[in-house]
Amino acid sequence: MTNPPREIPLISPDEFRKRAALIEAEVGNVIVGQRDLIRQVIVTLLAGGNALLEGVPGLAKTTLVRTLADVIDCRFSRIQFTPDLMPADIIGTTLISEDAQGRKAFRFEPGPIFANLVLADEINRATPKTQSALLEAMQERTVSVAKTIHKLDQPFFVLATQNPLEMEGTYPLPEAQLDRFFFKVNVTFPSAAELVEIAQRTTGARTPQTRKVANGAMIVEMQELARTVPIASHVLNYAARLITATHPDSKDAPAVTRQYVRYGASPRGMQGIILAAKIMAMLDGRLNVAFADLKAAALPTLRHRVVLNFEAQAEGIAPDEVVKGVLEAVKEE
Repeated sequence: MTNPPREIPLISPDEFRKRAALIEAEVGNVIVGQRDLIRQVIVTLLAGGNALLEGVPGLAKTTLVRTLADVIDCRFSRIQFTPDLMPADIIGTTLISEDAQGRKAFRFEPGPIFANLVLADEINRATPKTQSALLEAMQERTVSVAKTIHKLDQPFFVLATQNPLEMEGTYPLPEAQLDRFFFKVNVTFPSAAELVEIAQRTTGARTPQTRKVANGAMIVEMQELARTVPIASHVLNYAARLITATHPDSKDAPAVTRQYVRYGASPRGMQGIILAAKIMAMLDGRLNVAFADLKAAALPTLRHRVVLNFEAQAEGIAPDEVVKGVLEAVKEE
């Protein structure tokens, strides 16, 4: 007689909020400022998604992921994307090994994708063939090599970075891969006061220390709990109208969408904005999703899922301007 499947124990909402606050505080002990960045990366982690960070070099993107991995006691891996990087350099390869008796057999050697937190640094420097090696891992949490499917350990989180300034010799991510990212976060340059604090923390004799305040199993429980947050039907309908309003062929599309958008957000955008809103509600101490949560989640969820047309590019219109226009046009009901 087989035992029934064990249910995953869910932590309480209070413990969820306290544990998330501890994670955020510990990461903030190392990363100066960038509160929105830290919060959005943690929301992505708790949603079980992946994040794309866009910012100039030197803004502590690598340090952020490594620090987060230390704080939640998970394995960290960094992949530096270059034009000559091959898919096998990411997912691993099959080798021929020989035992003590001289018998030969095939052995799979896992690549750096087999970690809990993976930093894909300058992802747009690699060829599309190599970029696509991440797709299955990001979506299915598995890696296929030959005829074998290898499951990745949970939690699994990819944080990819790209430099918005130096575009020569890069390969822009296709829309299908962009859609796999839960959030796209714009990393801003620190203020003068924050630069002073960075210098004091990084050029002195003492370096900031962090504590381990969670583990992988707890993060998985927090991910499960986040999905149980209820959302009222009228709030859910508002989220659907936001997504529909990003499509220029929709009868409800505002003028900004009809003028500047070639293709709107996908159903993954709908899933992302709702799940992010649920987590934001819990972090705020509420057990229901409000309109404000959806609005707060709209920019990082939709900015990379709205494909602009030539007119928008010619006039220098950014995706954020379109998303903000949609938020203004779609009324709460």
